[in-house]
Amino acid sequence: MARKSSATAKIVTTGFAWAMALLIFFPILWIVILSFKSEGDAIATPLTMLSAPWTTATYTEVLNRSDYFGFFWNSVILAVGSTLMALLIAIPAAWAMAFQPGPRTKDLLMWMLSTKMMPAVGVMVPMYLLFRDLGLLDTRIGLLIVLTLVNLPIVVWMLYTYFKEIPTEILEASRMDGASLRSEILYVLTPMAVPGIASTLLLNIILAWNEAFWTLRLTTVDAAPLTAFIASYSSPEGLFYAKLSAASTMAIAPIVILGWFSQKQLVRGLTFGAVK
Repeated sequence: MARKSSATAKIVTTGFAWAMALLIFFPILWIVILSFKSEGDAIATPLTMLSAPWTTATYTEVLNRSDYFGFFWNSVILAVGSTLMALLIAIPAAWAMAFQPGPRTKDLLMWMLSTKMMPAVGVMVPMYLLFRDLGLLDTRIGLLIVLTLVNLPIVVWMLYTYFKEIPTEILEASRMDGASLRSEILYVLTPMAVPGIASTLLLNIILAWNEAFWTLRLTTVDAAPLTAFIASYSSPEGLFYAKLSAASTMAIAPIVILGWFSQKQLVRGLTFGAVK
């Protein structure tokens, strides 16, 4: 009886998991389908649209109209660059909080995390004016700074969680062997936390790649990433659904492929330290 109940529970759980996966994946599938339709077919009823002929003309129009690869390389530079900058700051910070905690360490961590709850629009005007006065509007350097600071709290929190799972005795042993602080972090701590650091790196790249609020407001042309590439197909003349879908597909495809091939590393890193 217990075995039958366990089998039923497993079937229900698996069915629910598949239903949730399909629910989450459906908008992406719909965008991909729309991207292979003409503008006229894209605004038709769902049944009419699905039966309409498939075409790659929309992608050709999008590539001819916009410098896709320029937007793409901006996204790569901003996502990877801001992630590396965040790691350079977060690894020493997380080390200090994990292995040299002070009386207010937990309060500091909570304060850092609370900054993610603040509406970004609340600081939009001062940020814009500051960037204007410093000459950082529509520059990669300016966006690198913003994206680093925006995602830094999450990076510090994740690394702090991973570092807390590393036995302090190992670090103490390295100090007794004469390891300097730099050697302790670079050659002892970092190699042991590679799964956690890798998953943090991948997650931060995804967050930076998808950041739209700041990239749309602090850039116009020179430093504009793929989020601006997508937004360019929403104009006062109306929405070009097929072209917008094609642009969206081209923008999300690289990060989806990255996530697909690195899913094992992501899972390994996100469960790092979960099993003693």
